[in-house]
Amino acid sequence: MKRIVLLMILAIGLPPFASAEDWSNVSIIDTQCSTKAKADPDSHTRACALTCSKSGFGILDKDGHYLKFDAQGNAEALKLLQSTAKKDHLRVNVIGTKEGDITHVQSLKM
Repeated sequence: MKRIVLLMILAIGLPPFASAEDWSNVSIIDTQCSTKAKADPDSHTRACALTCSKSGFGILDKDGHYLKFDAQGNAEALKLLQSTAKKDHLRVNVIGTKEGDITHVQSLKM
């Protein structure tokens, strides 16, 4: 009986683990331009994204929803954008988990 009570307490106390999601070939956009870039995300330029980088980054998923990155994702996105020669059509593959309106990035590749 004690084991059952202990297992129940542990099960209730442990946070649920979210499974990672995979977003492939999606547009990366800075948060400041996310609304206006929805109409044509491929025309959003690398130069604009770098200029507006202080607002953070995220992706437009296949349904047109903007998924904002966490701090780690923002840092990875900035490095990725600084290292690419692409001027527009900024597409990435992201693995991460959503928690509310924030996407916790585990992997980000162009």
